[in-house]
Amino acid sequence: MAHSAWCPARAQQLKCFMGSLVQGRHPQPGSHSFNHKRWMCAAAPATQEAPAAQQQQKQQKQQHAKGSNKQKGGSDKAITPKSEDYSRWYLDIVREAQLADYGPVRGTMVIRPYGYAIWEGIQRHLDAEFKATGHQNAYFPQLIPLSFLNKEADHVEGFAPELCLVTKAGGKELEEPLVVRPTSETMVNHMFAQWVQSHRDLPLLLNQWGNVHRWEMRTRPFLRTTEFLWQEGHTAHATAEEAEEEARKMIGVYRDFAVNVAGIPVVAGRKSRIESFAGADITYTIEGMMGDRRALQAGTSHNLGTNFAKAFGTTFLDEQGQQQPVHQTSWGLSTRMVGGVIMTHGDDAGLRLPPALAPIQVVIVPITKKDADVESVLSAARKLQATLVAADIRCKLDERLDQSPGFKYNDYEMRGVPVRVEVGPRDVAQSACVTARRDQPGKQGKTFGVSMEAEAFTAHIHELLASIQESLLQEAIAFRDANIVDVSSFDDLKQAVAEGRWARGPWAGNDADEEKVKQETQATLRCFPFDQPADRGTCFYTGSSNAETAIFAKAY
Repeated sequence: MAHSAWCPARAQQLKCFMGSLVQGRHPQPGSHSFNHKRWMCAAAPATQEAPAAQQQQKQQKQQHAKGSNKQKGGSDKAITPKSEDYSRWYLDIVREAQLADYGPVRGTMVIRPYGYAIWEGIQRHLDAEFKATGHQNAYFPQLIPLSFLNKEADHVEGFAPELCLVTKAGGKELEEPLVVRPTSETMVNHMFAQWVQSHRDLPLLLNQWGNVHRWEMRTRPFLRTTEFLWQEGHTAHATAEEAEEEARKMIGVYRDFAVNVAGIPVVAGRKSRIESFAGADITYTIEGMMGDRRALQAGTSHNLGTNFAKAFGTTFLDEQGQQQPVHQTSWGLSTRMVGGVIMTHGDDAGLRLPPALAPIQVVIVPITKKDADVESVLSAARKLQATLVAADIRCKLDERLDQSPGFKYNDYEMRGVPVRVEVGPRDVAQSACVTARRDQPGKQGKTFGVSMEAEAFTAHIHELLASIQESLLQEAIAFRDANIVDVSSFDDLKQAVAEGRWARGPWAGNDADEEKVKQETQATLRCFPFDQPADRGTCFYTGSSNAETAIFAKAY
C-alpha cells in the first residue's frame, strides 16, 4: 500500500486546520451547568405478595407507603420525558445521576465517581475476558510523531480532520509535530517491528487501557467527546487465517459482554468498505438500537491485514527462513458503552442499570420514625448488609439521618440501583423486610415479608438480580425487534427510515450507491449481520442478484 514520509507542508496544513477548530465557539460555562438537585416524587406503594400473615403485610405497606412520600429535603424537579425531548432527557440523566460534567476545554468531559464506577465495571468484565483469551496488558506513549501516521496513507487520510497536534514544547518549536494519540496502530507497529523477529515471537497479543483524542465538532457526554477512555487491543500473527480468527473472536467477546452484562441486544456483523476503519481490510462491529431507535456503534474489531506491517517493516522469519510481514488486528470499546447503557435501559425516572454492571446492586434504606427506632433498625440493616457482602453482592447501606426515606428512594431510582431493601421498626419486630425492583415500578415491583434470615434473604436477592438482568434484556430485545423493518425496495427503506426504524434488506450496491442512500435518507449502512438468510436475495436498490442482507439506520 502506498505511503509517504512526513513533510513540513502536510504538517502546516494540519496545524492550520486544527488552529481553525480551536477558534470555534463552545458552550459558555453556565449554559449547561449541572446542578445536583434530585427529582422527587411519591413512590407508589406496591407489593408482590410473599407468604406472610395478611396483617403483617398490611402493616408493612402502611409503614413503607409513609416512607415513600415526599418529605423535607426533596426536590420537585423532574427530568425531561423521553417522548418530549430525547436529547435533553439523556443530558438530564447524565446530570441528575451525577455521571459526568463538562470540562473547561471544548468537547471534553469530567467523569464523576458514579459514572466512572460504571466504566470500572466494564473494565473489570472485559479485562477478565481479554486475559482468559491470552492477551496481556501494556501501555504505549500518548504522543506520536506525525510521520508515523503518514506511513499508512489510508490511515492518515481517515484521521487527519480529527488530529490534535503538539507543535511547541519547553518553549521551543518542535522539529516534528506530535499527534496526541487518536489510536495506537502506528505507535504499536513501531514497537512491534523491534520486538518481532521470528515466527517464535508470534502470536503477539496485547491490550491497552488508556485515553485518546479526536477533535469533534459536535459532542455529547460519553457518546462523542474530544477525549474519551477506551481499551484497544493489538495483535500480530503469522498467517492471514489466524488474524481473521482473532478479529472475529474479539467481536464475539464484545457481543457477549454487550448482551450478557450490559443487557444490550446488539447486532454483530461486518462493516461496508466505506464505513470500515481507515487502514483496515475488514471491520467488524456490534450495533445497538437506542431508545430513540438510532444505532450506536458500540465496539469494533479490525482485520488490518499486512497494511501497517508493510508500512512499518514489521516482519518475521518464517519456518522456511523467509521474511514475511505479520498479519494484524486491532479492536476497541470505549466509554461510549456507558452512553449505550443509559439510552437502552433508562426511563423517565432515570437510569436503570443491569445488575451485572451496576456499581451498587442493592441499596438498603432504613426507615425510622423516632429516635428510639434508630438503634434497632440500623442494627438489623447492618446485618443484612453484612449478609450481602459475604455473598459477593455489591451493596450499600444508606445511614444518612438528614434525608428522608422518600428522598433516598428517588435518589437511588435516578441512579438505577436494581434492588432497594426497606427496613423499618415493624420489619425488625417481624424479622422481615421489603424489597423493590427498579425495573418494575409500582405494585408489581415490591415484595413484602421477605425473611431476614441470611440464607433465605440471600437467595431472594440473587433471584431478584437474575430476574432483573433477564427482564431488561428481554425488554430491549422486544423493542429492537419491533423496530426493524424488512424492506424489498428503496421506497420501503425511505419509509422505514422516515419512521425512525432500522431497514433490513438485500444489498449489492457499490460505494457510490451507498453514498447516495446516505445523502437522500441520512441513514448509513450499519453492517452486514453475521446471521444471514440461507438464500441471498435481489438487491432492493440495484436489482442485482446474490445480495447480502444489510441494515441501514440513522446513527450516533
